[in-house]
Amino acid sequence: MTTDLPGRPRNGGDQATVTTLRLRNRSAVLQHVILNRRTTRADIARDCGLSPASAANLVADLVAEGLVHETGTVASGGGRPIALIEPRPDGAYSIGADIGERGVAVELFDLTMTRVDQEFRGGRAEEDPVAIGRDLREAVAALQQRHAEEWPRVLGVGLAMPGIVETDDGVQTLYAQSLGWPPVVIDDLLPLDVPVFADNGGKTQAKAEQWFGAARGVDHAVVALLGRGVGVGLIQEGRLQAGSHSSAGEWGHTKVQRGGRLCRCGGRGCVEAYVGAQAMLDAWAEAGGSFEGTGWRAVGQLLDASAAGDAAAVAVVDDAIEALAYGLANLVNLTNPARIVVGGWVGIRLMDALAGRIETAVRASSLERPGSQFELLPSTFGGDTVAVGAAILPLEELIREPRR
Repeated sequence: MTTDLPGRPRNGGDQATVTTLRLRNRSAVLQHVILNRRTTRADIARDCGLSPASAANLVADLVAEGLVHETGTVASGGGRPIALIEPRPDGAYSIGADIGERGVAVELFDLTMTRVDQEFRGGRAEEDPVAIGRDLREAVAALQQRHAEEWPRVLGVGLAMPGIVETDDGVQTLYAQSLGWPPVVIDDLLPLDVPVFADNGGKTQAKAEQWFGAARGVDHAVVALLGRGVGVGLIQEGRLQAGSHSSAGEWGHTKVQRGGRLCRCGGRGCVEAYVGAQAMLDAWAEAGGSFEGTGWRAVGQLLDASAAGDAAAVAVVDDAIEALAYGLANLVNLTNPARIVVGGWVGIRLMDALAGRIETAVRASSLERPGSQFELLPSTFGGDTVAVGAAILPLEELIREPRR
């Protein structure tokens, strides 16, 4: 798995070409070290397609940048001990924010992608972009205050958003049709003195799983995000798909039933209208179900009631599994994934309770051949996955080129 590396210049002569090649090799080496957490110069040379001398020189450059360091040695089988190379934890920091519809979770990571600190805001019942923006600014400010010494080494803030994020002439805008929000300019949401990057939460979850989790090492994967909203990250040929204007992955609003349940987006029969948390809980309430809250505990109560044989809960869960199976089977037939990863807080609940049933239903709804060619796995990082992926967004910029 590789990120997009700096492109070759159209002109500028040999020196520009040499400089570009060195940047590309630097990117490959830094990404290798971050992904592998611990490596050697020989491993770097082999995996990045470099000569031993080039690998050694690039490691020296990254040491000088303060991004990697030697952390010890291992025996070489008779020769000189082999130095171990790892990311330097305090070499750089990145922030990942999971922007929910009713609150935010903002997390600070070091260069090993270990979480250093976190801050939560929100938890209200209403869905208000103005309040979400205030929550986000307060949470980031709290982290900045607690980590003033590290703040100059913060690469930026990555935001995982509940909708489509488009970039036009450098301006990022959120389009959250399902929430009924007007277009939101990201810079207005979070004005900061460090770079701010934004993408859809389904894509950031997929990025986290591709770099460090259950989608690592495969070139074709489907990474589903199930929460109040529903989305997906599609990995094809080792790359996360964006589409022409970044809306690829709005799988929650593909249809699984003609003229079916009304969805928050205004359409009918969407995957989200059956699998989204609020959709399931509303359906249970309409059938006479009783539960507390609208989140993790409430969905747990629904699943427990279904397992206990409550007829209304059984019907809702059956509908959800059927819709999820149809939706995932459509992606199996369209994209032929080697792996399907299910995450998000609703996805975690469903996989914990019903993984085997979900897998059987997806295979039954898929064409026989592609339906036999995937494995189904739960998300690696649980509730933190979306924020981890968001924090990778500024990290990718560091990998592409050195900090100025």
